[in-house]
Amino acid sequence: DEAGRRADQKSYMWLYRTGREAPAIVLYDYQPTRSGDHPKAFLQGFQGYLHVDGYSGYHDLPDVVLVGCWSHARRKFMEALKSLPAAQRDGPSFVREGLDFCNRLFAIERDLREASPEERQRARRARSRPVLAQFLWWLREKRHLILPKSGLGQAVTYCLNQWTPLTNFLRDGRLEIDNNRSERSIKPFVIGRKTWLFAQTPRGAQASAIAYSIVETAKENGLNPRSYLQYLFEQLPHRNLQDPAIWADLLPWSPTLPASLKNPVSKKV
Repeated sequence: DEAGRRADQKSYMWLYRTGREAPAIVLYDYQPTRSGDHPKAFLQGFQGYLHVDGYSGYHDLPDVVLVGCWSHARRKFMEALKSLPAAQRDGPSFVREGLDFCNRLFAIERDLREASPEERQRARRARSRPVLAQFLWWLREKRHLILPKSGLGQAVTYCLNQWTPLTNFLRDGRLEIDNNRSERSIKPFVIGRKTWLFAQTPRGAQASAIAYSIVETAKENGLNPRSYLQYLFEQLPHRNLQDPAIWADLLPWSPTLPASLKNPVSKKV
């Protein structure tokens, strides 16, 4: 047990993962709090772009460029829309105007799904940047016309406060417009937690983080997790675990892994 903490007290499972242009790696990290010190320690030495939500704990990370999540921004407008009386939801409104800006950005991204990073960056500058300029003008104008604590007011405030991270996706075609990749990766843990509720000890929570990291990384690389784990258990006893070189061909993205570990690829209809 953690000193001064019950097993059913709230703790946190942080998630870190790579983007679409790198080998798929999903890492879970158990921590007792949501302090910004945890990502600072975990990411020590990392330099580059970091996709995040609007949590302020990421703001003090050195040597990183924060990239905001337009799904979070869009969700704010969706929540504002749902808060309207039913009779007003389908008609013209400031909420629908804001939501439309978000939808236009996502429509552009759907068009660019198969584009190369270079093509995506050029297209975003030509197509997304004008939408963003119009949206920023709209946000600044509407901010003075709405109640700040209303659903729409909160959506507008969120976008204005997060504007720099939200527009940083224009800087590099490898970047994504949202943080949905990480949201999908944390979902298996969230579903599992509904069954087992909590870990009894920190070591148990850390063991869960390791297990989830291996399984989810295997899945992201198209492996059958059970087959991959069995392969590891068969191989590791015969290897010198003190030699870092032995791990290269065992990693989930290694091209030398047996084909039998792969999940069958479903045919697209």
